[in-house]
Amino acid sequence: MAKKWGQRVRNWMAKKMDLPQDVMMDLPRITMIGQIHIYIENHRGLLAFTDKELRLLLKQGQLLVKGKSFVIKTILPEEILLEGKIDQVLYINENSGGTK
Repeated sequence: MAKKWGQRVRNWMAKKMDLPQDVMMDLPRITMIGQIHIYIENHRGLLAFTDKELRLLLKQGQLLVKGKSFVIKTILPEEILLEGKIDQVLYINENSGGTK
């Protein structure tokens, strides 16, 4: 109950203060340039990386990026820039293990 109330307050504040929802709701901000670059902000950490897959922890669940020839160009505590051929970007729900 307290979680839902807190989320309602954050939603209300974001609307009233005209703030971006990703800031107030602790959501990831994802910027893609075609299929070659993806810039992800506001993640909680790197879980796995190969040349074909990137998996990040989010506040709620995980983000999975699939493709080929991946190279991490920049990595900071809450930001990552990935380069390669991006085929899929999937949100994985922590409760069901499936995609949203």
